[in-house]
Amino acid sequence: MILPLAELVREPSRFLFFTGKGGVGKTSLACATAVALADAGKAVLLVSTDPASNLDEVLGQKLTNQPTGVPGVPRLWALNIDPEEAARAYREKLVEPYRGVLPDAALRSMEEQLSGACTLEIAAFDEFTKLLGEPAATASFDHVVFDTAPTGHTLRLLRLPGAWTGFIQTNTTGNSCLGPLAGLQAQQRVYEASVAVLADAKRTTLLLVSRPQAAALREADRTRGELAALGMNNQRLILNSVFQAQERSDALANALEQRGTSALAQMPAPLAALPTIKVPLLSHNLVGVEALRALYGDGAKRPLQISTESNGELPPLQTLAALVDDLAKAGRGVVMTMGKGGVGKTTIAAAIAAELAHRGFKVHLSTTDPAAHVAAVTGEQIPGLRVSRIDPAAETRAYVEQVMSTAGRNLDANGRALLEEDLRSPCTEEVAVFRAFARTVAEGKDSFVVLDTAPTGHTILLLDATEAYHREVARNASNMPEEVCELLPRLRDSDFTRIVVVTVPEPTPVHEAAALQSDLRRAGIEPWAWVINQSFVRSETADPILAARGRGEVPFIKEVVASLSRRTALVPWLKDEPVGSANLHRIFETPSNHSV
Repeated sequence: MILPLAELVREPSRFLFFTGKGGVGKTSLACATAVALADAGKAVLLVSTDPASNLDEVLGQKLTNQPTGVPGVPRLWALNIDPEEAARAYREKLVEPYRGVLPDAALRSMEEQLSGACTLEIAAFDEFTKLLGEPAATASFDHVVFDTAPTGHTLRLLRLPGAWTGFIQTNTTGNSCLGPLAGLQAQQRVYEASVAVLADAKRTTLLLVSRPQAAALREADRTRGELAALGMNNQRLILNSVFQAQERSDALANALEQRGTSALAQMPAPLAALPTIKVPLLSHNLVGVEALRALYGDGAKRPLQISTESNGELPPLQTLAALVDDLAKAGRGVVMTMGKGGVGKTTIAAAIAAELAHRGFKVHLSTTDPAAHVAAVTGEQIPGLRVSRIDPAAETRAYVEQVMSTAGRNLDANGRALLEEDLRSPCTEEVAVFRAFARTVAEGKDSFVVLDTAPTGHTILLLDATEAYHREVARNASNMPEEVCELLPRLRDSDFTRIVVVTVPEPTPVHEAAALQSDLRRAGIEPWAWVINQSFVRSETADPILAARGRGEVPFIKEVVASLSRRTALVPWLKDEPVGSANLHRIFETPSNHSV
């Protein structure tokens, strides 16, 4: 059943969740919907649960972890759940009662214990569940609109209320990986209430956002199934950026339309059965209140106002082939693609890995992304290339078995039972995935490892947690694995690890990639190159929408080259979807520089 976009704001539920694969337009649609609800007279709170939120840029308003009014939109407030700030507040809440009671050394020990990734996650999770499970927290708002992190991170967030509730109910020791459980037990009622709200179709609607692309639709269907298994069945599908060629003589435009049509024709039946809303590809980016408002208003019906002005000549840019030439000189090492969701990290990682394998190198292509699909991109087996993914469930099982066989080997029955209980904490999965990440990076000593990382926020949390994980692993295992000890030095070694920042020539992805680069530098990690992907600027298309998007790219390409990257490659949109060895190789056939 196809529904109009306006259906989203016609008698909506109180809670609206926008989720999906990175880069499909969740933030734009969440913001536009929040603006439309506020314009209809509703009091609305817009919340981002993404560690790499870009609500600020889309709304044109600096946000904090407290509701902030959005200029130009009466009745709309927005906030970002900031994991770092939430963790600071959480630590202080637990430590403050003991100040002046315990010695300073004991207080420092408590703060140290509460400085790890587990605390970061549970603190952000607390903020999330308050908005769902404490009616007083959102009593002044008619609707709460959640702009969520990319799917894998969001699914973990949505599973946490049930996971932590179950852990608290079965825990008999009063301890967890966070120390005393008192702080968690006090929240148990809120966690249980959150689970009830998420499963209540009258109160919560889940909007699965996708683009008409095979990978995005597969991810949307996987999300649909996992949410349904969690009891969250009030789902709708939003197909964003649906493209219809306006210039029938244009080969690229026709190919892109056909690619979308083909992907939709092969959509999994359960996903296709959901009530569906289609949103067309626009000639411009949805940034700023007026652009957001126009998506629901008359602006969406007016003829396109497309500028034909030239933005001048492009700055010097490298090809992706030239980057691989430089990588090949080392003969081994780690290549990590990083960036905002949906910019093509997986495609660029797969292309680099396949090209290195074609040149005779031994290559391992893997991923830290919970929504991994590297095997689907590479297609058929390529000689010299091994493809894998870090499977959280498998890694957790292996980690628990190792801890029980080492730290638990000499314990009595009661001690083993306590250790097993501790390992049932949801945080154990994070530790296990981290160890697998460190083990994969270590393979770069002898061959090439190409890592397709999770979207930015999740990746930064992983890297920020490196030293905290050292402590966590040391606490639970009899000895620290060598690959864990060496991980941070290897990531900081520019001769061993090459960070390739991937973006598309649009404002939010470029600026988020710039923030990622700053975070990496603070951790002592220097990016090696940038790849600007999915560009229309050199396509020579005659289609008015695609041509307008190409002209709009130029300022952001110039920004990257002038102020962000010392080595930049440009990869154009291709007529054929870059899946399989042959189509991945076409990425290396980049046109020469010219004016636009």
